[in-house]
Amino acid sequence: MIQLYFLSILCNGLAGYVLFSGNDNSTEKLPFSINNSTFILVLGILSAVTGVLKILSPVRGGFFIGDLFPGAAGIIAGLALIFGIYRQNEVSAKPGQLDKIGNNLLAFRKPIAFGLMITALVHFIFGEIVFL
Repeated sequence: MIQLYFLSILCNGLAGYVLFSGNDNSTEKLPFSINNSTFILVLGILSAVTGVLKILSPVRGGFFIGDLFPGAAGIIAGLALIFGIYRQNEVSAKPGQLDKIGNNLLAFRKPIAFGLMITALVHFIFGEIVFL
């Protein structure tokens, strides 16, 4: 579906920008600011859901391989954003298995962001390549 193609590009690009330039020290809390935790949480959930749907329903043809990289990038973006909000709000006092996954994702925040922006740009320019 073309709608998922557009949402995938938009969510991957925005999530990459938020992960790359997220500044937690700023006091600016505008509704669509990259420092607003509600916006980041909604973007994370939307990115993960779009990534899953992108893998389940390919855009054109019968190949799901063409949507594998953008879908996986969306799932990783969603997890990184959600774990970032989770870590910022200190929901749990006890470390568990999910904390290890979150720490690993947040340790590579900048490379994930760079990969997301590259994936969104390449997926936008070359939409019908079999392996992207």
